[in-house]
Amino acid sequence: MKGFVFHGPGQSAWQDVPDPAVKEATDAIVRVDVVTICGTDLHILKGNVPEVRPGTVLGHEAVGEVVETGRDVHTVQPGDRVLVSCITACGRCRFCWERTYGQCRGGGGWILGHVIDGTQAEYVRVPYADLSVHALSGAVDSKDAVLLADVFPTGYEVGVLNGRVHPGDTVAVVGAGPIGLAAIATGQLYAPERIIAVDLAPARLDAAKGLGADAVADAREAPEQLVADLTDGLGADVVIEAVGAPETFELCTRMVRPGGHVANIGVHGRPASLHLEDLWSRNVTITTGLVDTYSTPTLLRMAAAGRLPTSSLVTHTFPLDQMEEAYDVFARAADTGALKVVLGEPQHDVVAVRAA
Repeated sequence: MKGFVFHGPGQSAWQDVPDPAVKEATDAIVRVDVVTICGTDLHILKGNVPEVRPGTVLGHEAVGEVVETGRDVHTVQPGDRVLVSCITACGRCRFCWERTYGQCRGGGGWILGHVIDGTQAEYVRVPYADLSVHALSGAVDSKDAVLLADVFPTGYEVGVLNGRVHPGDTVAVVGAGPIGLAAIATGQLYAPERIIAVDLAPARLDAAKGLGADAVADAREAPEQLVADLTDGLGADVVIEAVGAPETFELCTRMVRPGGHVANIGVHGRPASLHLEDLWSRNVTITTGLVDTYSTPTLLRMAAAGRLPTSSLVTHTFPLDQMEEAYDVFARAADTGALKVVLGEPQHDVVAVRAA
């Protein structure tokens, strides 16, 4: 089969790779119909995720059809259309019992496209399939469903829930890429008074307004002053960092009010300063996190009911074999206006839901 292979910082190719096979009784093999590219994949290509070894097929988000399962897989069967989650869960370790699947110690966590071959290929092996794929109904289009593999759970869990957004809050989201936009969209579920989006790209700020941001600010034009002006100098109740740069993290800590929350989502490849000389007396809570995807079933139900604006995040589509072109467009988002690029051609229009 073909897959998109990482060969080292700045080096990658769409090339022939071995077909995956069932290795464990809990595995499923999924034929990939639709896949997308994540900002984390760009971090890998830059060399910021050293655990990824050359020769690894990238990708951790997909929609496809189960073609084979191990004998201990019970929740899906060949022919089922499924969402492949970015997080794999063994279901038996301490962290899985606590629903912190991203920290799974039983061979799960973020492994696809990280420590084992991922989803940016024609087929993918998914370990622990019972907890790591989700059967899809025909009510959810594949290009919408694939955004629930990572983008929406991450924005919701690591941003909105970790940040403890409450009704009446002022929420600032620094970084209006796909994850930040997902945080804006799901943050509205908690009726904040206002959401402020901060970014460098006018197109992304426009997208933020389209998804419900009440105010936007260019990151180069002292956005902390806008936050101060809108809150009578208090600061934001919740600030969500969705970039992964030292400058943006430090900006977030300047924006938050005393007693507020900074929820870091961004993948950081460089050290960021924590100015405790300013923060120690302000009762600020800072959270970090890798998504656990415990919210995926809920988000899938919301998507099926038309309650999530997933389609508005997809700006570019490509055939699966145009992976290199898609990466180029996504990496040059400031020039191309790309938010999410989706690759592949879904094989099913409507799939009947199999009775439990």
